[in-house]
Amino acid sequence: MDTLDPRFWQAVLVGLGIAAPVGPIGLLTIRRTLEGGMAAGLATGLGAACADALYGALGAWGVQAAVAWLVGLRGPLALGGGALLLWMAWQTWRAPLATGAAPLPTGGDLLRHFAGTFALTLSNPATILSFVAVFGALAGAGGAPASPGVMVMGVWLGSALWWLALSAGVGRLRHALDDGWRRRINAASALLLAAFALWQWAQWWTGPA
Repeated sequence: MDTLDPRFWQAVLVGLGIAAPVGPIGLLTIRRTLEGGMAAGLATGLGAACADALYGALGAWGVQAAVAWLVGLRGPLALGGGALLLWMAWQTWRAPLATGAAPLPTGGDLLRHFAGTFALTLSNPATILSFVAVFGALAGAGGAPASPGVMVMGVWLGSALWWLALSAGVGRLRHALDDGWRRRINAASALLLAAFALWQWAQWWTGPA
């Protein structure tokens, strides 16, 4: 892989730009880092990074049949994604605070964090349309076209770097917050996750047929 290819670094910025805006994955990453440490937060974010890379691959290779199939499933995906967000909101609302002596997350815990956000990210078909548009623009830019594999790796790296930075930064604050602040963060996260779920359903309900 030629990491000196300017398209690779453009793809890194694409991955970073898509991951960075605050959304349900960011909220989950922050909360899980506060409760379970940096490993739990990073596993959560990497699930989204891998889903971004998968959608990026479809955009980079121009797999139009897969794109059309996913867009055709936007209704079931929106309903399923919203339901998953509501379940996560409920789990967040009722979850007890972890103590300072709480055990570190196990491999199974990390895998569940990864798989949950992987599925949650895939449940939003609008993401793939963003990647198709971005990769179409990059392919149409001047200069020799980059390998699709190089561009997909760039997207994954940009997204992963954001989740690494976020989980590391929040992890440094983990022990500085008292129980009162952690309860407020949990409650706010639960309410915002529920709001994201309702917004996703509303977008599907009012969107084009």
